Amino acid sequence: MAKKAMIEREKKRQRLVEKYAAKRAELKEIANDESKPMEERFKARLKLAKLPRNSSPTRLHNRCQLTGRPHAYYRKLKISRIALRELGSAGQIPGMVKSSW
Repeated sequence: MAKKAMIEREKKRQRLVEKYAAKRAELKEIANDESKPMEERFKARLKLAKLPRNSSPTRLHNRCQLTGRPHAYYRKLKISRIALRELGSAGQIPGMVKSSW
């Protein structure tokens, strides 16, 4: 059950990142603009800090879509090496044949 929860949590983070991406980019642009007054830049930094933590893209982690495993993740397939091996052994991946497992 915990694996399912991690997958759902990661999906929630993805939704938050997409929702706040424009606002985050706008605030970062203001905060990093040297031509703006220091007070305005500081206010932008404070507003940026008030955004939800999970809306930051650095909080996202690649996870297997089947098991929720964070390690040994194949980006193209979006699954872990263990899930890939199990699906390959079961013959559920077209073109993949068991070699020497």
